[in-house]
Formats: sequence, C-alpha cells, structure tokens
Amino acid sequence: MQLITQEIRKKLLANHGDDGSTQPVLKLFCPWGAATWLISEMDPADENYLYGLCDLGMGSPEVGSVYLPELEGIEGPLNLKIERDRYWSPDKTLNEYADEAVDAGRIIP
Repeated sequence: MQLITQEIRKKLLANHGDDGSTQPVLKLFCPWGAATWLISEMDPADENYLYGLCDLGMGSPEVGSVYLPELEGIEGPLNLKIERDRYWSPDKTLNEYADEAVDAGRIIP
C-alpha cells in the first residue's frame, strides 16, 4: 500500500509550518503492534520528513518528525508493513489529539 498519495502529499505540503491548529491529514499504524502516527505536515525542502503526533506504543506519545523511508522500510511478522488507515477521518486538531494522547499515554484516534 502506498502510504502517501498525491492528494495526501498536497495536503501535507499545504500544512507545512502550521502551529498544530489544523487537523492531521492521515493516520499510519503498525498492524502487528501499538504504534500509530497522526501526520499533519510534510517538509517541502525534503519530502521524506513528515511531522505529526507519533506514538510507538510505549506510553509516551509526542509531537515530532518522522522519516518516511524509515516507516516504509519497517517489516513485521509475515512481511507486514506500516499501513495507512484509509477509513480514518480526523475530528480534532493535531494539538487536541496531542493533549489527549499525553493524558492517556497513547493516541486516541
């Protein structure tokens, strides 16, 4: 599965430099574990760098950047890969998701 489509790419680039007041554009997840990423921006200078709320499933979600080729290179059991949740739709800003995640110790999509 392609993690970043052209439509998603355009939205991520449009959000670059945002202060967290826009909604995330996509949700990525690890199908064999608890890791989840709510991505809101893409760096136009290097489109491999994404920005959003990152939760590796260890109880300490944080807002920061993630390197797209690293996510694409992760391979789990039975050759599973990181996936894009095609049915997820945001209903809060990135900052609101981050505040909830810090309180809960995990992303609550």
